Amino acid sequence: MAVTFKDVEHVASLAKLSFSDEEKEKLMQQLNEILEYMEQLNLLDTTNVEPLSHVIDLSNVLREDKIKPSLSRKEALSNAPARTEKFFKVPKVIGER
Repeated sequence: MAVTFKDVEHVASLAKLSFSDEEKEKLMQQLNEILEYMEQLNLLDTTNVEPLSHVIDLSNVLREDKIKPSLSRKEALSNAPARTEKFFKVPKVIGER
């Protein structure tokens, strides 16, 4: 399935982008080249290839979670510019405009 000039215009419209006719023509050619390459990939025999999510085998490199002491509420609130007895005071970000 080839990408047409009209397809490029439609996608640009959906993305709220504007292109000159020369740019649309170039995009059309580039998208068609991508589709041609994908067709070449579709010709490959992948019957014995297992699906994978990454090209290389990855392992978790994060540290283990360990329970350790943390700040008390009083310590955490001690440097807050605005606070109540138990909470940080922050500007309202949700509401009427």
